[in-house]
Formats: sequence, structure tokens, C-alpha cells
Amino acid sequence: MSTTTKKIPASVVWFGIPADDMQRAKSFYANLFGWKINPGPGPDFYFIETGGAEDSPDGGLKRRNQSSEPIVQYVSVNSVDEYSKKIEKLGGKICLAKTPVPQMGYFAVCQDTEGNSFGIWEQNESAKLS
Repeated sequence: MSTTTKKIPASVVWFGIPADDMQRAKSFYANLFGWKINPGPGPDFYFIETGGAEDSPDGGLKRRNQSSEPIVQYVSVNSVDEYSKKIEKLGGKICLAKTPVPQMGYFAVCQDTEGNSFGIWEQNESAKLS
């Protein structure tokens, strides 16, 4: 019996919003869209529940690391390693290499050929910190 890997649709599954003032940003998005924004792991991260359809992405509100840090959308892929190689082969760039989110999966932040940032996400419940 052969095993095959199920192809994951390349859909947006998560977004990350950077903020200078976490409380101000939390208030803005909660009041603007009615999103539920709940504490995450640590003081510099909140989970965002958009309340949309089951397939609509939720996200996170995080402390901004760089002054020009953009909102990043994450696209589901079968393998962060494979897609990282493909991105570089096509002329893109890996800005943040494969990073584990324990018991959830792996992500990487990339840049396309036009300088736009985006992320890739591999769901993997075996993910752990090295």
C-alpha cells in the first residue's frame, strides 16, 4: 500500500498585524470590525478571532519589530522546506527561516520578486522547538 501526501490548497490561513501600542491596536480592531482579541502566549501577542466563516482566517496582533514591518498573510503549504526552496528558485527571498510553533506547525516569512512580504504555514502537530 503506498502512502501519498494530500495536497494542501494554497489558501490564506492566518494573518499577523504588527503594532507599536498593543492596547491601542486591540481597541481599534475590536471596535472597527467587532473582532474578539484575546491574550496569547506572553504580553506581546494577542489572538484575533474574526468571527467569519469557518474557512476565513484568524490572526494575531503582535509587537512591531521594525518600523516598516507590514501586515503578513500566511498561505498553507505541505512543506515549509520545499516551498522555501521553490521561493528562492523563483527569485524570492526567505526573510525568516522555518520556525516552529510547538504542537501546531512551522512557518517562514518570505518576500516575492516585487519586495512584498508573505508567510508560508505548514500544519504539523509534531512541531517543537529545537
